[in-house]
Amino acid sequence: MNVKISAIIPSGGISSRFGGKNKLLEKINGKEVIKYTVDAFNASNVDEIIICANVSIREELGLIFANYPKVRIIEGGQTRQESVFNGLKVCDCDYVLIHDGARPMISVELINSAIEMVKEKKALTVATKTIDTIKEVEDGKIVRTVDRSKLYNTQTPQAFEFKLIKQAHEKLAGQNFTDDAGMLEELGQTVYILNGSYKNIKITTQSDIDIAKIYL
Repeated sequence: MNVKISAIIPSGGISSRFGGKNKLLEKINGKEVIKYTVDAFNASNVDEIIICANVSIREELGLIFANYPKVRIIEGGQTRQESVFNGLKVCDCDYVLIHDGARPMISVELINSAIEMVKEKKALTVATKTIDTIKEVEDGKIVRTVDRSKLYNTQTPQAFEFKLIKQAHEKLAGQNFTDDAGMLEELGQTVYILNGSYKNIKITTQSDIDIAKIYL
């Protein structure tokens, strides 16, 4: 049976921690951060890519992706959650992947692995096992060392059966969840882990660009 796969790339942020310019348009080796991201999805098994863009960069993104038949650019929201919901409202698919625009090191192989896994599991997030020692701190003092054996660092893409995540967004609309897997957790749904890559970092500060230059 043929199924349709959509990808939503929330890109509505203002890059407040990046230094006054939009990090998605920052060039690494002559190519915009978001273009690396979209190129990976464009080469994968997804059928459409919906970019939920900040209005300030929507026109420029339209120029960058003018020759990408899979890409649609819509207006993002005031929060990440709202941007994703905007994307879900225009989707017509069976399964959807949601991925941060500022994670340009994502691989085609990992995207396709998420597509295959979500058909069985219905909800998953890419994540990496925590390797650092984690301390719980109060008032500048270490309270305890947390057992890291069960801890994972969440990444994207996160992949879902479309109707499952759409219903979660409808029920929890107007809140401020920072990842979509957390919304399903809130509603008591099971979310699975797909082992990711430590290279799949999110670009937040200028120093992350320097790391990305090495990886890319």
